[in-house]
Amino acid sequence: MKKLLLFSLILSSLFSTPSPKTIIMTPDSSSVTTIDSGKEIKIIRVQDVSHKLVDDFTKTSRACPPFCIQPTKVNPNIDTIAELEVFKFMKNQIKNQKGILVDARLKSWFELETIPSAINISYRTLLNSNKQKITRIFKLLGMKVEANGEWNFNNAKELTIFDNGVWCAQANHLIKTLLKYHYPTSKLHYYRSGLQGWKLLGLTTVVHKEIIKD
Repeated sequence: MKKLLLFSLILSSLFSTPSPKTIIMTPDSSSVTTIDSGKEIKIIRVQDVSHKLVDDFTKTSRACPPFCIQPTKVNPNIDTIAELEVFKFMKNQIKNQKGILVDARLKSWFELETIPSAINISYRTLLNSNKQKITRIFKLLGMKVEANGEWNFNNAKELTIFDNGVWCAQANHLIKTLLKYHYPTSKLHYYRSGLQGWKLLGLTTVVHKEIIKD
């Protein structure tokens, strides 16, 4: 009887379905927690290994212009970063209120889907603004206007800026406008892979305005 029971256990171990493994982000991290619209969001990867993108981000080719491949560096003095650096930015600068993740795309795209904790500063908002409006926006980002009218960026937030991805120029446009008004390069980071790269890795996204189709 004992031999039969042992044989059954061996067979069971050979043919049973293995327990699914958690799909983690790095060897030492399975998630990142951030705040979006006042709510705690846990960023993880899709746990289905057969998951595929089915939306517009599956496209490989778009008309250029305007959808031209972007340079790796938009400025020699601005860091171009990838997902692990974005995670670190969330855990440090955003958590300590010293940094902001900026979605440079049009508001309609931002509302449809974006990266958790991102705020929307559309490239058009700054592109079409006068200095007075730029001043108001920069003050919201932590810039101080001195008594003599000079702009002091010592306490300005660090910004990690992204758009749709390597074929999208919206982040590039926003960064160039920020530089035009002397936002420090040391406080700017460019996440070139953007939302498409984020989604290709199966990472959590958020929707701020659901589109309901008739």
